Amino acid sequence: MKRAAVIGSGFGGLAAAIRLQAVGIATTLFEARDVLGGRAAVTVRDGHTFDMGPTVVTAPESLAELFALAGERIADHVELLPVSPMYRLIWSDGDRFDYVNDDEQFLAQIAARSPRDLAGYQRFRKYSEKVFTAGYEELAAVPFLRFWDMVRVAPTLAVRRADRSVYGTVSRFVRDEHLRQALSFHSLLVGGNPFDTSAIYTLIHHLERKWGVSFPRGGTGALVRALGALFERLGGELRLSTPVRQLHVSVSGSRQVVRRVSVGGDAAGSAGAVKAFDAVVSNADVHHTYESLLSEHLPSQRMRRRLERSTWSMSLFVLYFGTDRPYADEVVHHSVVFGPRYRELLHDIFDGDHLPDDFSIYLHAPHITDPAMAPPGKGTFYALSPVPHLGNADVDWDAESERYADAILTDLERVMPGLRQHVTFRFWMTPRDFESRLAAFQGSAFSLSPKLTQSAWFRIHNRDDRIHNLYFTGAGTHPGAGIPGVVSSAKATAGLVAEDFGAAQ
Repeated sequence: MKRAAVIGSGFGGLAAAIRLQAVGIATTLFEARDVLGGRAAVTVRDGHTFDMGPTVVTAPESLAELFALAGERIADHVELLPVSPMYRLIWSDGDRFDYVNDDEQFLAQIAARSPRDLAGYQRFRKYSEKVFTAGYEELAAVPFLRFWDMVRVAPTLAVRRADRSVYGTVSRFVRDEHLRQALSFHSLLVGGNPFDTSAIYTLIHHLERKWGVSFPRGGTGALVRALGALFERLGGELRLSTPVRQLHVSVSGSRQVVRRVSVGGDAAGSAGAVKAFDAVVSNADVHHTYESLLSEHLPSQRMRRRLERSTWSMSLFVLYFGTDRPYADEVVHHSVVFGPRYRELLHDIFDGDHLPDDFSIYLHAPHITDPAMAPPGKGTFYALSPVPHLGNADVDWDAESERYADAILTDLERVMPGLRQHVTFRFWMTPRDFESRLAAFQGSAFSLSPKLTQSAWFRIHNRDDRIHNLYFTGAGTHPGAGIPGVVSSAKATAGLVAEDFGAAQ
């Protein structure tokens, strides 16, 4: 029986491990921390359950597929609750838009604000559906290993005008500025600037219209635990608190391969263990993989330097807080609270060299959908503010965090009156935490930016070009970030491993 190691237990790592184990490859999943999930970890404090990372669950079919591999139904292990509205968009001038999955309500809101944009929106929706078919259904789980793979799909990308930006494409269909923002902000959820991200990401609009937005009862952490349990039921070996320290590359015939993997011990070099595997799948940060795990392999340092010249997604400041009242009448589960600037703020976040004074905030209130996420009569929140990564703005977050957290709470009071008086505790994650806890290069929260020249073949390949048995899954490889993206990457990568090692799919 062939043996595989999967490094990291984010959604991509879990999905890859499940798929490999399901086709008969004996798989060990290594996680450096003492809990599953990677960015999707969970913190419980004073009866409040905080999902630390991804909270928007879409494309449930990609998750259901994983349980089906074991002849099981996802519904028997985790309950996906519908979220409605999917988002509430709130602008600084008081304007609001409920992003619902009800055609009549959605169109009525457009008609009320901009009747001339009704026909344009209908054309955009048809365009988004066509991009979804080409970009998600046909290409998301297909690995791009050769330049010819990119040439082969170039006509499809060209006819959908993937060279245009998300915002630029939306603007060709609708003219109302707030509606343009409502239809383009989604690229931020995968780490992309709407003014720079390829129009292929307009597929998110149709994806959400097709399946809606869900939330697992018990939080995203409940979904992570269900996937971990599925992996173990399939016979997989799960090793928590076991960091991978080094991948040892050797030559086998004419090929370079990873034969030995150093795990455990500590960063100072104390004794761990060296294990042998036939295949290694990294769900770790792609730069960390090349810089640290392959530090002994000189050719990989060329890839590290190439990555350091690439464009990386923004980072995040995430403020977690509990309140002594639920604010159930004031907010919905997912809210986007825009600041007074849009294009200019995004420029400062993605290309600026300083921390902007203003911000736009994604506000997560899971207790609105699942009351058990907070104690009775209380609220569990996180407020996420996109900020420059450390390579663009080397902010002293130790000195800045308290002030920045205060400013976020003050701004949210226009939506949640008297908020600061009702906050019972708070804590946060900064770009430094993304860098130190998650080994994210420059504190980038979503790996490589999803612009066209860093997508598909131009992204880190699902299998390394030089090291024959080293594979990648997660946000840094094709197709990119977001739960549907990383789960699709796992499907593409596991398919490659199965093909390379003759495992039945």
